[in-house]
Amino acid sequence: MDARPTLLVIAHGSRDPRHAATVSALCARVGALRPGLRVEVGYLDFNAPRVPRVLERLSAEGVRDVVALPLLLTRAFHAKSDIPAVLREAAARLPLLTIRQAEVLGPSSLLTAALERRLAEAGLRPGDRRSTGVVLASAGSSDPEAGAVLAEIAREWWHTAGWCAVRPAFASASLPRTADAVRALRAEGVRRVAVAPYVIAPGFLPDRIAAGAREARADLLAPVLGPAPELARLLVRRYDGAVLAHARGDLTALSA
Repeated sequence: MDARPTLLVIAHGSRDPRHAATVSALCARVGALRPGLRVEVGYLDFNAPRVPRVLERLSAEGVRDVVALPLLLTRAFHAKSDIPAVLREAAARLPLLTIRQAEVLGPSSLLTAALERRLAEAGLRPGDRRSTGVVLASAGSSDPEAGAVLAEIAREWWHTAGWCAVRPAFASASLPRTADAVRALRAEGVRRVAVAPYVIAPGFLPDRIAAGAREARADLLAPVLGPAPELARLLVRRYDGAVLAHARGDLTALSA
């Protein structure tokens, strides 16, 4: 058996079948980057297999070490509460299995690189940057930390990438909505407005972002991040970070 910990990618889940298909494609790309690494997927809701069932199966098959990686872009409620609770409950029932939770994906320069890839695929040219304002549109969260992180990502991306403006927007929980952010940039005289969804997979809230972009007549709407190469590399980076932290004794096992 491979001595490396198994990577368990934890996705939220969605009734939209595109969500699970996108997660599977992303995990396949991670597996291609690390041949031989066992990569599993578990869902919190809507889709199967659910996280506890995956962990039960892994333990029954003799796996003894798992890195659980939340497929989340910000450290909000799911990363702080839901996922740790699910993992602790599983660890209590599976004493032979060591489970360690990796860091969430964002913020990271690899994510902004993936956003730029998607904008280029939507038709943005390198020479358009200085005349383009970007709406960085996330799903939204009631956790104020998540909103503050998105605002900081927007500021940093504006400073480093040469956009004429970058503004955060949210599909739920917080304001402004995507359409309002597009209109605000127009009112400030921005000539071209692009919407960059800061979401991983299609679903209800990403569809709401797209609807807002169309409603406000944004010039460009990028696809969701999906199985972008940069995102796959980021998952590997977070996995490696968790393994290294374990080796240094910095990461507490949830089974302890």
